[in-house]
Amino acid sequence: MISPLDSAFVKAAALDVGFHEVGVARAGPLDPGALDRVLAEGWEADMAWLGTQRAERLDPARLLPGARTVVALALSYRDREQPPQAPGEGEVARYARGRDYHAVMKRKLKGLVAALSARDPAARCFASSDLAPTMEKVWAERAGLGWIGKNGCLITPRHGSWVLLATLLLDRELEPDASHPERCGSCEACLPACPTGAIAVPGFVDSRRCLSFWTIERRGAIPDQISARFGSHLFGCDDCQTCCPWNGAIEAGSDPELLPRQGQSAIPLEGLLRLDPAEYARRFNGTSLARARFDGLVRNALLIAGGSGEARWRPLVAAWLQSEHDGVRAAAAWAMARLGESG
Repeated sequence: MISPLDSAFVKAAALDVGFHEVGVARAGPLDPGALDRVLAEGWEADMAWLGTQRAERLDPARLLPGARTVVALALSYRDREQPPQAPGEGEVARYARGRDYHAVMKRKLKGLVAALSARDPAARCFASSDLAPTMEKVWAERAGLGWIGKNGCLITPRHGSWVLLATLLLDRELEPDASHPERCGSCEACLPACPTGAIAVPGFVDSRRCLSFWTIERRGAIPDQISARFGSHLFGCDDCQTCCPWNGAIEAGSDPELLPRQGQSAIPLEGLLRLDPAEYARRFNGTSLARARFDGLVRNALLIAGGSGEARWRPLVAAWLQSEHDGVRAAAAWAMARLGESG
């Protein structure tokens, strides 16, 4: 039986539910070279799932037996430029300034699957965004959405790298798009822009040095050499993206639910250093910042305060020296030592 699904219908349905970019690639096993290099070098840091789910990441048929097509999807979160953060504030990565993108992507994927099922009830799908072992950037490049830049991000011509990615595996064969050529050329602006030198080689990020990893994924204490490079980064880091020429002239085109919420782009340290679990739940549940958890946000705020060298933070920092959380206690002690040096 010939499926009533074709590339044109799938792309129209994806745009109709709100995705900004969509492309099609033929499903099949991926070259393991890039992933195996990350694992061999230890660049995955504590994210052990990259290795334990290696086979699933490299072969979509392990996630959807009989998979024949990978539909790559992208959603822009680029908003108008926000006012620069003021002294005494912690900066939040752009993608985390609105609603938790997992909920936004999940609803759009659900709508897309419903549209495809209505057209072809026998079609089988596997849709995911971030949570399943899928090589989203690789599939996006193969499907023609953009290319993997030297900073390791997927860069699209229309939206730059300010995009969130998803994939939909399909057991129907669709006409594939041409893969996207690499367009970084000789530009290496992102390499020196990284505050910790985490771009090990062009295209590969060493998570053991990446502030996004340390401020979001890592639990507990943070090494002194990383703490000293925190700057004002509270949650994530966009430095290797803000310097990218492809992001310089991109028009605002964010999904409405990803638009920055009031007070969520740059957050005053004083409020964070007075934070309690109830206030944390009220302010951050339902946002991507919840990924860092209560103790992670407080720990990060302490490191920013300590790195500022401003003695005015001493009383608020000292209050956390007896915290029940190891990482918070260590951050408070580190910060007090730095603040003590300044007077």
